[in-house]
Amino acid sequence: MKTALTIAGTDPSGGAGIQADIKTMTAHGVFAMSAITALVAQNTSGVRSFVEVSPDFLAEQLQCVFTDIFPDAVKTGMVASVPLIRVIAEQLAFFKAPNLVVDPVMVATSGDRLIAEDAIDALTEQLLPLATLVTPNVPEAEILSGMAIHTMDDLVFAGKTIHQKYGCAVLCKGGHNVHDADDVLIDANGSVCFFLSKRVDNPNTHGTGCTLSSAIASNLARGFDLETSIQRAKKYVFGALSAMLDLGHGSGPLDHSFDLTSRFIGEGTP
Repeated sequence: MKTALTIAGTDPSGGAGIQADIKTMTAHGVFAMSAITALVAQNTSGVRSFVEVSPDFLAEQLQCVFTDIFPDAVKTGMVASVPLIRVIAEQLAFFKAPNLVVDPVMVATSGDRLIAEDAIDALTEQLLPLATLVTPNVPEAEILSGMAIHTMDDLVFAGKTIHQKYGCAVLCKGGHNVHDADDVLIDANGSVCFFLSKRVDNPNTHGTGCTLSSAIASNLARGFDLETSIQRAKKYVFGALSAMLDLGHGSGPLDHSFDLTSRFIGEGTP
């Protein structure tokens, strides 16, 4: 069985972070493992507070995983401070972690900031050079590229700028009012590939970025190439959004189990 590791913060309401990552990886048929960077008090309405784990404890979590069940792919999500980013980069480099997908989580769907200002430099200098792929949304791509993004041409140029700066492949996501849900990939060679997708009319988008990056990592773990992994991941997110799950008082979660088949689902109550 293929395996994948998520390194991220928690979401007690289950729609984002570690919880969304594990659900997504399970739905893709890979064995999900996790290393927690922060305990986050949040729900569909917003983030109330968070408490980071210590760098030493995060390092121990990572060492426990890599020395026992080596992951076929790794995804990072919320890493809010310089010491945690440094530990992650050191451990991933030491163990030569394959198929690293970095979701540069900077702001939650609710608008709450999830990363310290100085941590952005650490993220770009220490983590992105190790990445197979980074998956910024429009606001994140603006920060990473240093430019404003209003059109698809802007999105392509920002992706190329990020690729040239940090050397990794870049998937710039256009879901923030740039060309529906069309995304653009700048691959490791600098080539441009577009992924066209119709926007789902669903206000419940909590955890969409976590879910997409975890789905990409899961497909990479299974041996698909990068373009195929992205295409399959986008199809999964489209299905999870189209299921129209409606939970919570804010921007609710996706239905990660919309296509999950099991003999334990749908059986009658004893």
